[in-house]
Amino acid sequence: MKLSTQILLAFTLIILLSVADSYTNYTLSKKVQLNSQFLARSEEIIRTSNKTHKAIIEMQSAFRGFLLTDDHTFLHSYFIGLKKVPFLIKEQQIRIRNNNTQRAILDSISTLHNSWIRYSEQLIKSRKEKPDSYKNLFDSSLKRYVGKKINDAISEKFSRFDKIEYRMRKYHTETLLDSLQYARTFSRIFLTLTIIVGLLSTIFIMYVTNKRITSMVRLAEDISKGNFTRVKDTRNDELSALVISLNSMSEKLDKNIRELKNRNAELNKFAYVVSHDLKAPIRGIHNVVRWIEEDHEKELSPELKKYLTIIPQKTMRMEALINGLLDYARLNIQAPSEHINTNTLVQEIAASIVPRNFTLEIGNLPDLFTERIKLEQVFANLISNSVKYTPQEEAVIQITCRKLPDCYEFSVKDNGIGIAVEYHQKIFEIFQTLREQNEQESTGVGLAIVKKIIDDQQESITVKSTLGKGAAFIFTWRNN
Repeated sequence: MKLSTQILLAFTLIILLSVADSYTNYTLSKKVQLNSQFLARSEEIIRTSNKTHKAIIEMQSAFRGFLLTDDHTFLHSYFIGLKKVPFLIKEQQIRIRNNNTQRAILDSISTLHNSWIRYSEQLIKSRKEKPDSYKNLFDSSLKRYVGKKINDAISEKFSRFDKIEYRMRKYHTETLLDSLQYARTFSRIFLTLTIIVGLLSTIFIMYVTNKRITSMVRLAEDISKGNFTRVKDTRNDELSALVISLNSMSEKLDKNIRELKNRNAELNKFAYVVSHDLKAPIRGIHNVVRWIEEDHEKELSPELKKYLTIIPQKTMRMEALINGLLDYARLNIQAPSEHINTNTLVQEIAASIVPRNFTLEIGNLPDLFTERIKLEQVFANLISNSVKYTPQEEAVIQITCRKLPDCYEFSVKDNGIGIAVEYHQKIFEIFQTLREQNEQESTGVGLAIVKKIIDDQQESITVKSTLGKGAAFIFTWRNN
């Protein structure tokens, strides 16, 4: 499965969990909203029921006060109730239009209240207009408990109405609380699942990806060290192409390196054969010239002797060039590293190269663990170069070193003829020399050898010099 597909699946699962969480919360929020609306409406129903009952009671109280005192001021509340109660009942009917039980109770209350109004109106009218007949009517009504029965029935209906409302209110309150609790619970569950799925998906993808990338990095490091291995990978995703490319590159490099080693070996053999074959005629020419000088010395003219003197110089230069070329070719040969006392190494080299009339100053050089032959060639060629280009009179060669954060910086300095700025890079090219070519010791190979060794070691070398003021060759070298 491709990485993009895995990531897409992980995100899809997280999105689905989020959608499920959102849908659940939406459904529960709708329930909460409906229950909240019901409770708000129930609050209004109970409040209106209390108002209606209170208004009826106030009418009854005003009615009784008028009958007992014959004070018409008591009827003020009664007449207000005549207008108020029907309005409240009508308003209540609108609120409970979906509850048939409560509507039936409210209709019964309205009917009873109307019966009570007819009863009260008879007594009030009789009280006002026919005092004699009022007493008989009042006594008969009182003995039959007409008003009391109606009032008790109204109170009982209101009590039943309120009980039904409170029962439904309790149910919806519990449902509301349950919905809130469910919302919190489901939110925690979906949040936990989302976090777990997200973390597990991320950890899994990171683990698999990092493991494979680490193996690829290790392969790249092995390739850089010349160990051409392969990475085993059975997956088929975006990284598979990179694995295939790395394995292919490793195989091709391994094949090319083997071919290159074989060709280098052949070239080395060829170089030795050619050098031997080239040196033989050069020595032959040199011997022939010497024989001519010995056998025909008296017959040679001065001009011919001059030409015969030039021939050995040229043959000796040719032999030096061949030897330098062989030394340059041998640089590909690797030797094991060893512990080297650089002071001792430089002193041994200087003893065989530096003339006695030179002043040699060697600083405190470090101990290194490196290839002796390469470090030896660098110092030998740099010291030899200083000797070649420094006049014998008051000649000074200084060899110093300083420690840098990740390597050592060596300096081989002389007070010789110096090097013009325009030649600072050219001198490191093979067969480039600042001396005349008829001077056999200057082949132009020494500094090229130094440059190649330094480059192979991934180090750096620079020259600081001004014409006529000496030269300083500065190079870096790591302690393996």
